[in-house]
Amino acid sequence: MEKKYLVALYSFDAFGPARTKLLLQYFGSAKKAWDADPKTLLEIGLIENTVKKFVSYRKQFDIPTYFEKLEKLKVNVVTLGEKGYPKNLSEIDDAPPVLYFRGELRKSDDYSVAIVGTRKLTSYGREATQIFARGLSGYGITIVSGLAFGIDAIAHKEVVDAGGRGIAVLASGLDIITPFSNTYLAKILLESGGAIVSEYPLGHIPQKYDFPQRNRIISGLSKAVIVIEGARQSGTLLTASHAAEQGRTVFAVPGQITSPMSEAPHYLIANGAKIAFSVSDVIDELGWEIKRDVETISKVMPSDKIEEKILVVLANEPLHIDELGRILELKISEISAKLTVMQLKGLVKGLGAGIYKKIS
Repeated sequence: MEKKYLVALYSFDAFGPARTKLLLQYFGSAKKAWDADPKTLLEIGLIENTVKKFVSYRKQFDIPTYFEKLEKLKVNVVTLGEKGYPKNLSEIDDAPPVLYFRGELRKSDDYSVAIVGTRKLTSYGREATQIFARGLSGYGITIVSGLAFGIDAIAHKEVVDAGGRGIAVLASGLDIITPFSNTYLAKILLESGGAIVSEYPLGHIPQKYDFPQRNRIISGLSKAVIVIEGARQSGTLLTASHAAEQGRTVFAVPGQITSPMSEAPHYLIANGAKIAFSVSDVIDELGWEIKRDVETISKVMPSDKIEEKILVVLANEPLHIDELGRILELKISEISAKLTVMQLKGLVKGLGAGIYKKIS
C-alpha cells in the first residue's frame, strides 16, 4: 500500500519531486504524509491555500478506483528506488518519485540517446534527424524524444521504420496523448516494442510550464542529447540545459548559417557542446562498445540493390557520402542509413569526415 499512497501523493499537482521528497522525509512514509493533519501541514511550511486544496483533493481521490483505471488502460507505474525504475533517470537530482509507462522499460535503455529539436524543421533538419535516428537505432541504442511535431516526430517515426526501440516522454497523463494528432505515432511506437512515459497522473492536461519539466525527463533518461535545429530562444535549449546540469553529453548538429533554425545548435557549439557530424561521432565520444547483432540488423534492413550499388561504386576508391549520393542519385539520409547497416555487417568502413571504403 505504501507505493499506492506515494502514487496518490504525487498525483496532487502542487507536490513536485522536491516537495514530495521533503514530505516523505518528515513523515517517514507516503501514507502518513497523505493522512497528515492540516495543522501539521501548515506547521511544516505549506501555505494555507495549498493545504486546503490538498485536503479537498484527497477526499475525492479514491486510490483503489485509480489503480483499477490504470490497469484497465494498461498503464504501469514504477516508483523511484523500485526495481525497474530507469537507471539513468534515477541518477538525476529531481528524478520523479513516480513514473507512469505504457509498453515496457528495459535494461538496454541504459544505452539511450535523446534527439530533440524544433517543431519548424527544415528539409535539412529532417534529413539530419533521419541519419541519426536510424543510425543510432541500428546500433541497438534506444532513442528518446518528446512526441512533439517536427524533429521529435521524425525521430520516432524513423526509429519505428528502422525496427529500433524508442521512448516518447509526454507532458500529459498517459490517457491523453499530446499532441492528439500524433496518437497514431504513439500507437505504432508501442506496437514496435517501444514505450511511452510520463510523471503526470491520468487525466492531466499539459500546461505551458509542464514542458520544461517534461524535457528534464527526456535528458534524464538518456546518456546524451543530440540537438538538431532550433531557434535561439526555444525549448530545445532548455532540454540541452537540463542535460548539461545532469552531467549528460550534449551534441549539436551544425546547420546552414543562413537558417534561423541553426541558431540553437550553433549557440551550443560555441558554448562547448560536441559537434556531431555523424553517428560514429556520438558512439566514439560516449566510448560505447555496442554489441552488433548482425542477424538482427539483417532482418531489420536486409541486403538490397542499393547496398550492391554502393559496393560497386566503392570498389575502386573511398568516397565521401555526398559523392555517393550524387553518383547513385539518392538522398543523403538514405545513403547514411545504408552505410550504418553495412558497417555493422562488415561490408564497409568509415574513415572519418564522411568518407567510406569497401572492406575487401
